[in-house]
Amino acid sequence: MLFPSQRRVTAPHHPNAVLLVLCLAAFMASLDVFIVNVAFEDIGRDFGGVRLADLSWILNAYTIVYAALLVPAGRIADRFGRKGTFLVGLGLFTAASAACAATDGVWWLVVFRVVQSVGAALLTPSSLGLVIASAPAHHRVRSVRIWAASGAFAAALGPVIGGLLVAASWRWVFVVNVPVGIAALVATALVVPRSRDEDAKPLPDVLGAGLLIVAVGALTLGLVQGSDWGWTDSRILTTWVVTLVALGGFLASSARHATPVIDPVLLRVRSFAWSNATALLFSVPFAAGLLANILWLQQVWHYSPIRTGFAVAVGPAMVPLFTVVAHRLAHRVPTGHLVAAGSLLYGLGGLYTSLVVTAEPHYATAMLPSLLIGGAGVGLALPTILSSATADLPPSQSATGSAIVNMSRQLGTALGVSVLVAILGNPTTYDVAHTVFQHAWWTFAVVAALAAAVAPAMTHRA
Repeated sequence: MLFPSQRRVTAPHHPNAVLLVLCLAAFMASLDVFIVNVAFEDIGRDFGGVRLADLSWILNAYTIVYAALLVPAGRIADRFGRKGTFLVGLGLFTAASAACAATDGVWWLVVFRVVQSVGAALLTPSSLGLVIASAPAHHRVRSVRIWAASGAFAAALGPVIGGLLVAASWRWVFVVNVPVGIAALVATALVVPRSRDEDAKPLPDVLGAGLLIVAVGALTLGLVQGSDWGWTDSRILTTWVVTLVALGGFLASSARHATPVIDPVLLRVRSFAWSNATALLFSVPFAAGLLANILWLQQVWHYSPIRTGFAVAVGPAMVPLFTVVAHRLAHRVPTGHLVAAGSLLYGLGGLYTSLVVTAEPHYATAMLPSLLIGGAGVGLALPTILSSATADLPPSQSATGSAIVNMSRQLGTALGVSVLVAILGNPTTYDVAHTVFQHAWWTFAVVAALAAAVAPAMTHRA
C-alpha cells in the first residue's frame, strides 16, 4: 500500500458501491471460519459417525492456512495488482465452496477447505487494499472501520446462518457461497477500480509461510489428538518436535528474507505488537467459547441445528450495537481500555454459564445472559482491535499490518478450537461432560482475562 500521492487507481468509481462489494467478500471469507460450527454433528453423522477431533480439522485446516497466507497474499496483491488478486481469490473461494458441497468424505472436505482458505487469503488483504485505495481521504478511517466490522460481524453471525442452512442440509453451508461469489465477481469487474503498488518489491517469503503452516498444524495435531493417542505417546512427542523445528525455521527465514511474513520492524511499534498479542489471546476464547456453546446446545440439550442457530443469535445481535458504542466511546476512552472491557465481558459470559448450566435446558437463565454479555464484549473488542491496530503504522504499511493482525486472530482461532477439543475429549456420561465443559469455560475465561491484561498496551499514540 502506498501513500495517496503514489497510489495508482483507475477512475471513475463510486466509493460506497466499491465498499459494499469489498465488504461482502470479506464477510464471506470471515463467515466461513465459523459457519461450519453448527454443521459438525450433521457432517459427522452423514459420514458415518466421525469424531469431534477429526471434524475439528474442517475448521482448523481453513484457519491455519488462511492465517499463514494472509501476509504473503497481501504482498502479491501489492506487486501484481489488487483487483486481479481479489478476483482470483474470490473465484478460487467460490469454486472450492462448490467442491466442498459436493464432496463425499470428511478428509476430502478438509482438502477443499484448504483450497477455500487459499482463496480467502488472496481476497482478504487485497480487498482491504482496494478499500483504502478507493476511499476518499476524509472517509478512509470510516471505510476501514466498516470493512473490519463486516468481518467481525460475520464471525459472530456464522452459527446463526449455519443453523438455518443446516436445517436443509449441511451442504448448503457451502452452496450458499456460490451464487453470492458469482454476484460479487460480476460486481467487482464492473465497479471496483484497479490499484497496485508502483514500486517493484521482492516476492513474499513463501517458505516462511509454509513453515508457519507446518508449525501451527503440528501444534494443532498434538493438541487435538493428545487425549486419544496419549500425551506421552511418541506420535504426540513428535508433533512437539516438529512444531519447534518449523517455528525455528520460520523465525530464521523471516530474519533473512527481504519481505518476511512478519516484518520485525513492525513489531518494534509498541501499539502494533500488543495489538497482535491481544488479537491472538482474545480469539482463543472467542472461537472456543462459541463452539463450546454450540456443542452443549446440540449434544447435551439436544437442540436441532436451526434451534441452535436461533439460540445463539442474540450474541451476534449485540455485536453491531456495541460496535457503535465502542466507536462513540473511542473519542473519550483509550482504545486498549475498550478492548480490555470487551475481553472481560466475554470471559464473564462463559464463566456465568459454567456456574449455572445443568442437564435441564433452562435457556433463559443458563445460556441467554452469557450470550448477551459475551456478544457485548465481542462488539467492544473485536472491531476495535481490527480497526485500531495499525493506527501508529505509516500508511505504506497499513495493509500489511492489518493482514498480520488478521493472521494473529486466525491463529488464535485454531489454537482455541484445538485446546477445546483437547479438554473435552470424548465424554460418555452427563457428569463427565458437565465437568469437562466447565473446565473449558474456566480455561477460556482465564485467557480472556489475559487478553484484558495486555490490551491497554495497544492504545495508540495521541
